Amino acid sequence: MATRAVAPLSAAPAADPQPLCDNLCWLLSRASYTLTTELTAALEVLGISPRAHAVLAAAATGEHSQTQLARMVGLDKTTMVVTLDELEAAGLAERRPSPSDRRARVIAVTAAGAAKLREAEKIGDRIREDVLSVLPARDRKVFLGALSQLVGSRLAEPVQCAQPVRRRAPRA
Repeated sequence: MATRAVAPLSAAPAADPQPLCDNLCWLLSRASYTLTTELTAALEVLGISPRAHAVLAAAATGEHSQTQLARMVGLDKTTMVVTLDELEAAGLAERRPSPSDRRARVIAVTAAGAAKLREAEKIGDRIREDVLSVLPARDRKVFLGALSQLVGSRLAEPVQCAQPVRRRAPRA
């Protein structure tokens, strides 16, 4: 995986206005897009997308239905079906009858899926460490903790709006 130099947002001369430097939505969106793009490129060698990786990682935590996984990962039903179809076709996951509800299916990670997940986790760990390396070591845990707290509370669910924002998931 090649590393690349990226100019920080503060690289512009102090006299140049930076109108978005305090816009939380823009900062999070920019960080997400850039990081997701890098992760997408890195996972291409494994033949999976960050979305497929997220579904595999969530499925590996226990017996979850398709609906539960969609909620856990933050995907709509259609995107979850497409993702699971891709994972099944690749032999990485399978839908099995639920032992507690014969109408439901649980998503199981296959042995090949578990191996692929371990490889993807190594890639993700490497990228996360590289990204966080720009922060002082003492700030990394604080940053991740604060971001986790936001996502787990105030930013856990989107509000309803007249013109819903479309979430664009990366393609495999």
